[in-house]
Amino acid sequence: MTAERLEVTDMEDDSRPLLSSGQTGESYSHRGSTDSLDFKAKRPFHVEPRNIVGEDPQERVSAEAAILNSRVHYYSRLTASSDRLLSPPNHVIPRAEEIYVYSPLGTAFKVTSSDYSSKNPSIITIFAIWNTMMGTSILSIPWGIKQAGFTLGILILIFLGLLMLYCCYIVLKSPKSIPYIDTADWEFPDVCHYYFGKFGQWSSLVFSMVSLIGAMVVYWVLMSNFLYNTGQFIYNSAHNVNTTDSEFGTNGSERVVCPFPNTDPGGNDTVSSLYLSVSGNDTSDVFGHWWSKTNTVPLYLIVLLLPLLCFRSASFFARFTFLGTISVVYLIVLVTIKTSRLGFHLNFHWFDTSEFYVPEFRLLFPQLSGVLTLAFFIHNCVITLMKSNKHQENNVRDLSVAYLLVGLTYLYVGVLIFASFPSPPLSKDCIEANFLDNYPSSDVMVFVARSFLLFQMITVYPLLGYLVRVQMMGQIFGNHYPSFFHVLSLNILIVGAGVLMAKFYPNIGSIIRFSGATCGLALVFVFPALVHMISLKRQGALRWPSALFHSFLILLGLANLVAQFFM
Repeated sequence: MTAERLEVTDMEDDSRPLLSSGQTGESYSHRGSTDSLDFKAKRPFHVEPRNIVGEDPQERVSAEAAILNSRVHYYSRLTASSDRLLSPPNHVIPRAEEIYVYSPLGTAFKVTSSDYSSKNPSIITIFAIWNTMMGTSILSIPWGIKQAGFTLGILILIFLGLLMLYCCYIVLKSPKSIPYIDTADWEFPDVCHYYFGKFGQWSSLVFSMVSLIGAMVVYWVLMSNFLYNTGQFIYNSAHNVNTTDSEFGTNGSERVVCPFPNTDPGGNDTVSSLYLSVSGNDTSDVFGHWWSKTNTVPLYLIVLLLPLLCFRSASFFARFTFLGTISVVYLIVLVTIKTSRLGFHLNFHWFDTSEFYVPEFRLLFPQLSGVLTLAFFIHNCVITLMKSNKHQENNVRDLSVAYLLVGLTYLYVGVLIFASFPSPPLSKDCIEANFLDNYPSSDVMVFVARSFLLFQMITVYPLLGYLVRVQMMGQIFGNHYPSFFHVLSLNILIVGAGVLMAKFYPNIGSIIRFSGATCGLALVFVFPALVHMISLKRQGALRWPSALFHSFLILLGLANLVAQFFM
C-alpha cells in the first residue's frame, strides 16, 4: 500500500476538529495528488535531510521527524482549517519546498507542488508589472507634459507615481489585514465586499469596467489611426505620391509635422483639433473616399475584431502578450534615435506663453494627472501578479522597483519627445496626444512602429474584451459565457462605443484622462484609503495624522475627476 493511501486512512478518523461541532469541509478525494495540497490548511510534515534514510522513493524517517508530525496533527485537531484562530502558526509549518507527506509506516514522500514550481523570481515579477502598466498611455505622456508645462509636468509625474505606488501598496496588503479569515485567494473586490458589502463589490466592479472599456475605446481609436496611416504609407509608396507639400512641418530628412497648425497657442485645443481631425480627411479621390481615418477605417475593423471578441476562450491571444514588451522597447529606441537627430529645443518661460514655447507651469495640468492615473494604474490586478512572486517577503520591494522603472520609462519618453520637438519653426503646442502623429506617414521607422503596435493591439483587444465579459457576465449571470446572444450583445455595445469615439471624438488624450480619473477615484484613492483607515480603526491604531493624510487622498481623487470637466 502506498504512503499516500496510508495517510488517507490515518487521517479520516481525525477529520473532525476537537473545537468544532461540524465537519471541516475538507475533501480527501485528492490526497493522491500532491499538487492540490494547501500547505497551511492541511497537514504538512517536515523531514530534515539528516532524518531521511536512503535514496529509495519510500524514504524511512526517524522518530524525531515523527514527533514533529504529531505536533502538527495536534494543531490540526484543535479547529477547522477554515478558522485561523487556532490554526498551526507559521513557524510550525515548514516552507513549501521542505514539506513531505507522512505515513504511519515511517515513510515520507517529497511534495512537488506545481504552485511553488511555477513561482517567478523577483526580476520576472518586476518586468511583468512593468509590461502590464506599459500601455497606450505612453503615447500621450509628451502631450500631457505639454499641457502641464515642462517643469510642472515632471514634478507631477514624480509626485503621482509615488502616490500611486503607496495606494497600490495599500491594496496589496489589504487582504492580509483581515483577521480570522482565509484570504489567500482574495482579490481587491473581495476586500471591498468584506468592508462595504454589496455596494463595495459592485462599485469596484463598475469602476474596473470603466478602466477596461476605456482602454478598449482608446485601442479602437489607435487601431483606426495606425491602420489608416499604414494603408496611406503603402498606397503612397506604390503610387509614388509625395505628401510633403500638403503637410505643415519642418524640412529635411527628419521631418516633424504639425497636423493642426491653426491651434491657438496656450489655449485648450481639444475642440479645434477634433474639428480638424474629423473634417480633415482627404476625399478628393477614390482612395481618399474609401480610406478615411474617421469615416471608413473604424468600420473596417469591425469585420476583423467583432468575431474575435466572440471566442469562448482567449488563450490563443495570450500567446502574443510578449509583443507588448517588444513594442515598448522599439518605441524607446525610436525616441532615442529621433532625439539624437533632432537635438534639444528648450527655452524656459515660467508663466508667459510665447510663439513657439509653452510656460513651465500651466493651468491645464489636471489633464496630465488624469492621464497618469491610468498610466500608473495596476491596482485591480496587483494582488494576482504578486501571488506568483517566489519570495513573498520581497513583494513591497519588487513593487517599488517596478514603479520606479515605469516612472523612468514615462519620464524618458515624455521628456525626450518634448525637448526634441523642433521649436522653432513649430510650436510646442503642436505636440499631439499620440506623439506618432507628429511624424509623417512616409517615415519608415514610424511606419514600422505603427504596424507593430497595430498587430499588438489586434491581439490584446480580444483579451481585454474577454476580461470584461468574464467579470460582467460572471457577476450578473454566474456564467462567463451564458449564451452566444449575450456575448454578442455585449461585444456589439463595446465595439459600437469604440467606433463612435473613433469617428466623433478621436482624441486619445481626453479619453485616457477621463477614464483614468474615473476609475482612479474609486480603485486608487477612495477604496484603498477607506480600507486602510477602517482596518487601523478596528485594530485601535488609527491616529489623526494618518486619518488626515488618507482623507486628503480621497479629496485629491475627487478633485482630479472634477477638474477634467473644466479643461
